[in-house]
Amino acid sequence: MLSTLQSPRSLSRFPSRYTLCTLTAQSPTSTSPPPPPPHSQILSIRHSLLSRRLSAAQLAESYLTRLRLTEPHLKSFLHVSEDAVLQQAHRLDQMIASSEELGPLAGVLVAVKDNICTADMPSTGGSRVLEGYLPPFDATAVRKIKDLGGIVVGKTNLDEFGMGSTTEASAFQVTANPWDISRVPGGSSGGSAAAVSARQCVVSLGSDTGGSVRLPASFCGVVGLKPTYGRVSRYGLMAYASSLDVIGCFGSSVADTGILLHAISGHDRLDATSSNREVPDFASRFDSVDLLESKPLKGLRVGLIRETLDDGVDNGVISVIRGAASHLEELGCSVTEISLPSFSLGLPAYYILASSESSSNLSRYDGVRYGNQVAADELNSLYGDSRAKGFGPEVKRRILTGTYALSAGYYDAYYKRAQQVRTMIRKSFKAALDENDILISPAAPSAAYKIGEKKDDPLAMYAGDIMTVNLYYRLYGIYKDPEQTPNCKLFSVF
Repeated sequence: MLSTLQSPRSLSRFPSRYTLCTLTAQSPTSTSPPPPPPHSQILSIRHSLLSRRLSAAQLAESYLTRLRLTEPHLKSFLHVSEDAVLQQAHRLDQMIASSEELGPLAGVLVAVKDNICTADMPSTGGSRVLEGYLPPFDATAVRKIKDLGGIVVGKTNLDEFGMGSTTEASAFQVTANPWDISRVPGGSSGGSAAAVSARQCVVSLGSDTGGSVRLPASFCGVVGLKPTYGRVSRYGLMAYASSLDVIGCFGSSVADTGILLHAISGHDRLDATSSNREVPDFASRFDSVDLLESKPLKGLRVGLIRETLDDGVDNGVISVIRGAASHLEELGCSVTEISLPSFSLGLPAYYILASSESSSNLSRYDGVRYGNQVAADELNSLYGDSRAKGFGPEVKRRILTGTYALSAGYYDAYYKRAQQVRTMIRKSFKAALDENDILISPAAPSAAYKIGEKKDDPLAMYAGDIMTVNLYYRLYGIYKDPEQTPNCKLFSVF
């Protein structure tokens, strides 16, 4: 059946391929669908269900067994809804028996980051201030997944309100990296990345403001995708920095990540910033390796950002990136090093802008409109005590930083200047992309940190975001929709 723990420090991440062949097979129908392409768990699940080789209940139970086995060590989830998962799986089996049409995500277990609202599960944002909060609605991305047959298995751990890079800033627990449980999974979507990496679910949703999908994907060895701003509705995502926040995807393959992105993309009247452009079928653009030429990327111009390989980046990371660049050359790409002198300015600008927006967005958690309330004799004490006891140290730090940057006498020196830097960075990347089809960089300057290694040094932790914070400046405002450019014009090598 499922693989077991191999050592106290690392988890056996890869059970038998789906554990499908180890389960009691049902008699396949005479009209079995053709086998799915390789490297897609979602398509493999669909093929197995339609061919009756596997029931949805068996599939769900296999993942839940895996989750029970690994969760005490990883702590990826803040809430798991086992009964609801099995009920939905049995309902799906009834649909299959009745030959009803199945959605493209039928039987797929999806984990959801706990700052994305779910009507039937708690949504805490990783914060004590929202402990026990049950939203009255599903986020648009969650609703779309359910409408297409996906099964939400639970809510994953995160840095409080998405503010952190290690998932150590959660108010409830610290998530471990499935490759080495003495190390962090990255953040803030560490629970979602760890859950996919440990095969506790098939795919998962995260959110990305300055790297919160891409960094955990790098640390946990999975595929993480931050869509272009507006491609996925933000309705139901707890706001951190509204001009930067996006809902992103995790999967064990590019194919699964693309299928999930297609499922949650599209215009939403409940989010005025969502794009109304047509959503292409991303999966249809994937070609089998067997059909490719010896140099399938011939003529593609690739820029390797020199500043991402400078001092402060681990030698191992540099070696991997240069190896990836060499492999791209073997596939026909023309790879050149380029310089972006403004690259390092993205980090301080990001933290000023994101903290400023968070100081405004998090004002709603006052114990009256939202959040748990502390007993007090007068209104100001109620506000202050509710926020003091409800927020963790990292959230308080960013609220104070943002409030200071927006205060009278300092607005021009900090917030306005950060906006000007944002424009300058955007222009520099546009110039680079005029000369190159894509740009590549590491997703992080180092491998995963030890748990506790940087928890007490926030500046060192912030520095770890240097590779990811610029992505917002690279795309938003230059390419409003990534499908208008080849391969989204930029990718990170994990």
